[in-house]
Amino acid sequence: MASGTELTSNSYLQHHLQNLVFGKLPEGYERAGGHTLDHSSWTFAHSPQEALDMGFWSLNVDTMGWSIFLGIVFCFLFHRVAKKSQSGAPSGFTNLIEMIVEFVNKNVNDIMSVKNPLIGPLALTIFVWITLMNTMDIVPVDLLPLMAQFITGNEHLYFKVVPTTDPNITFGLSLGVFILIIYYSIKMKGVGGFVGELALQPFGKYMIPFNLILEGIGLLAKPVSLALRLFGNLYAGELIFLLIATLIGSALPFYMGTFFGGALQFVWAVFHILIVLLQAFVFMMLTIVYLSMAHEHH
Repeated sequence: MASGTELTSNSYLQHHLQNLVFGKLPEGYERAGGHTLDHSSWTFAHSPQEALDMGFWSLNVDTMGWSIFLGIVFCFLFHRVAKKSQSGAPSGFTNLIEMIVEFVNKNVNDIMSVKNPLIGPLALTIFVWITLMNTMDIVPVDLLPLMAQFITGNEHLYFKVVPTTDPNITFGLSLGVFILIIYYSIKMKGVGGFVGELALQPFGKYMIPFNLILEGIGLLAKPVSLALRLFGNLYAGELIFLLIATLIGSALPFYMGTFFGGALQFVWAVFHILIVLLQAFVFMMLTIVYLSMAHEHH
């Protein structure tokens, strides 16, 4: 948002859906405020167009920062519980952590036909980390962005706090799973077995080109569907929170808008808890299923 621009519902939505992007702008680039760069420089984007012009090597600082922070929180909490675990009946937070571990372990054991010590920790990491990132969607939409603007002194600072509303994160997770699918497919079946599954089924050796098209699309659809399902659901949820804030705020007086807007936000937040957990569970389950298929011979 440029300085001096009147805040409208559209600009409010655009501002909250834009990441804090750090990247390189070329020499002679005319910035959003009318300033022209004397030389190429690494800087924060002042507009969505600047973020776009920074290209592939730009970094979404807010997404990266929150995802790393929540990953550290996950490691700290589980490490602390593991150090304090003892024999006997657990209690309090330790009981919750053990319930999560047992829940994930049961799903892995039920689905995996081959024992692999990596799958359990991987599934646990995916479930808890995605749950933590999704849970940031429950935080009031203006709270953390306003705090960031206050701390930096920049009232127009872009700041998104839900990492899974950024396709860079969801595709990063799904591509990591996809690499493991390829790795275990080749490890368990050999290069010939893996290529044979793609080329010879479902219609046999006389339809190899057609088989490759069908199986190739099915293989590539796995990471794409994983990433887009998670991104789409969380992005839509964040957008509804913002729409409730803008519609109620523009249609009603301040005190009524605050009351009714807060009530609707609370109702949607309670319902959204189901989405937060469900999307983490679906991502975890599909990861286990795909890796189980990679371990199996046709």
